[in-house]
Amino acid sequence: MAGCTLWFTGLSGAGKTTVANLVEEELRRRGHKVEALDGDVVRTHLSKGLGFSKEDRDTNIKRIAFVCELLTRNDVIAIAAAISPYREVRDYARKTIGDFVEVFVNCPLGVCVERDTKGLYKKAMAGEITNFTGVSDPYEEPLSPEVALNTHEEPPEASAARVIRKLEELGYIAAAAPVEDVYTEAEKEELAKRLADLGYI
Repeated sequence: MAGCTLWFTGLSGAGKTTVANLVEEELRRRGHKVEALDGDVVRTHLSKGLGFSKEDRDTNIKRIAFVCELLTRNDVIAIAAAISPYREVRDYARKTIGDFVEVFVNCPLGVCVERDTKGLYKKAMAGEITNFTGVSDPYEEPLSPEVALNTHEEPPEASAARVIRKLEELGYIAAAAPVEDVYTEAEKEELAKRLADLGYI
């Protein structure tokens, strides 16, 4: 199957990494070549030294897009999970990569704050962290994402399943084979008879 890039975007704490990990697991289970680029991990290695100004954020996203494009054209499904708050640079990534599936991980700011185990939002609101997306820096929501998730309304597994279905619809992966019947027609009739004799049906 052809490669593509799944680009998860959303606020910190929206659930990007959680859903992306579940999607990665399912794709690997189906035998696909997959590579995941998480925003935090990328900043530790590929983009070490970059800050959080708009220019540095854009540079970070362009670096991720470059790697995703290489993977995609070599028939790998690349999964990028990064806040990527600005539309313009996400559009750049889409144009650069080509086979691009934008996944908007939507979650209200208040819920993201509640989920924040690291206390980053609290620090940002106190002015201890500057250029923090959703607090002192803007987040520009996607206008036409291929998938829009509402992670405050459904469990991560349901969100991941919707991403997988979209990949099937777009032809990047084959639809899962239906579960085969474990009983023959004769066995079904025999089982129904036994259950009836026991008074269950």
